[in-house]
Amino acid sequence: MTDVLTDVLTDVLTDATTGSTTGSRAGAPTDVLIVGSGPTGLTLACDLALRGAVVRVIDQRSEPHHESRGKGLRQSSLDIFRRLGVAESLTAIGDGEVVLRKYFDGEHINDTPAGGTGILIGQWQIEAALRERLAGLGVTVEYGARLADITQDAAGVRAELADGGVIAARYLAGCDGGRSTTRKLLGIPFEGSTEAEPAMVVGDVRAPGLSRDHWHQWFTSEGGGTMLCPMPGTDTFQLQASPETDEHGQLLPPSLESFQRLFDRHARMPEIRLTDATWLSTWRVNVRVAGRLREGRAFLAGDAAHVHPIAGGLGMNTGIEDAAALARTLGAALAGQNGEEVLDTYQSERLPAATEVVADTARRYERVLEAVRTPGRGIEAGLE
Repeated sequence: MTDVLTDVLTDVLTDATTGSTTGSRAGAPTDVLIVGSGPTGLTLACDLALRGAVVRVIDQRSEPHHESRGKGLRQSSLDIFRRLGVAESLTAIGDGEVVLRKYFDGEHINDTPAGGTGILIGQWQIEAALRERLAGLGVTVEYGARLADITQDAAGVRAELADGGVIAARYLAGCDGGRSTTRKLLGIPFEGSTEAEPAMVVGDVRAPGLSRDHWHQWFTSEGGGTMLCPMPGTDTFQLQASPETDEHGQLLPPSLESFQRLFDRHARMPEIRLTDATWLSTWRVNVRVAGRLREGRAFLAGDAAHVHPIAGGLGMNTGIEDAAALARTLGAALAGQNGEEVLDTYQSERLPAATEVVADTARRYERVLEAVRTPGRGIEAGLE
């Protein structure tokens, strides 16, 4: 196999001729290749760039998404973002005083303040702020770049792309989500379980005439429910609801029409018509942790390393904390501190944390499922 250091030099020459942006030191060898441009990958890229590392970020998507997805930043994440210089722009958009409005069998029961733990804000807005910060540091996300293979030796990592391109770097970080290509190429097991059927449908919609002062949560004595959460800085709501089934008990795919039927069944507000479904998806209970977070010079972070129930809003935030820890580890390694010993610190810190958050969110999820059967109770059970 061609020596990776030779590949690095070749990669630098290629960058010089194509004008590819590899960091604040254009033309310098790539220190860290980051696969995935979600909150974890972008946080890691910003942190490393601020430490003086030369980073590249690739993503197989053709462009950024515009979906609410994970929608809450805890104080620990805001502390990290404050250090990176993006917290102020996010807190200017986000809502720190969320009020949960509870309904049961169509009747308004109570309102529950749920502020003080962070801010409500859409994931796409977080990613946009991080991309802007990263661009200011001389790095842009390279879209349409799908990872196809990984080889490595004692000097570095060689990433082959589906289009035949090659990127060489000293280290690689897989931040490419629960279906991580990086994890699969590294042969790292993803241990745990996944439920066969979706537990929820989710999406972004508009709901003209519905108050945007509350996170509306309709539950019924039959056990179903629909929630509409107003996303700050937009005129949309994130919808979460029990899946709809047909007359044969088969699950129906998410659609605007299905969302409306679910809303009508649970909210019983015929004057409200949902419109403009810009995101349609499903969510299933997925409880898994990677068998290890490091394979030589390659690392896993965020959903690529662990997935778990959404109760408590810990998923995206745990990934952001992973990124901060990995930036410390790689920053120290690039500075020449303690070689293999420093590289081991990331897994020793974050693998136990991932295992605990998976167990914690499973307990929180069970509390939420029990709480929503009681009038006036809701997802705050997962925050307790």
